Amino acid sequence: MTKNLVISQEEKRGSATFQVFCFTNKIRRLSTHLELHKKDYSSQRGLRKILGKRQRLLAYFSKKNIVRYKELISQLNIREIKNR
Repeated sequence: MTKNLVISQEEKRGSATFQVFCFTNKIRRLSTHLELHKKDYSSQRGLRKILGKRQRLLAYFSKKNIVRYKELISQLNIREIKNR
């Protein structure tokens, strides 16, 4: 997945879209690492922290701009957040 596909030119590094993109890449990288190293508990903890950050950011983004949120989750191939 390329950054240009998800992030347009006007969006910067601090934008919610860019942060979700970066968190998703980190999550995928850590998931593949943990498939090989099942007992790496510090990486498991880091993965859970990043998942929580991305979940909170997606919740904020879904409230702020639902159309862009739907586009983002479809482009990144991630599931929709659960409604509480």
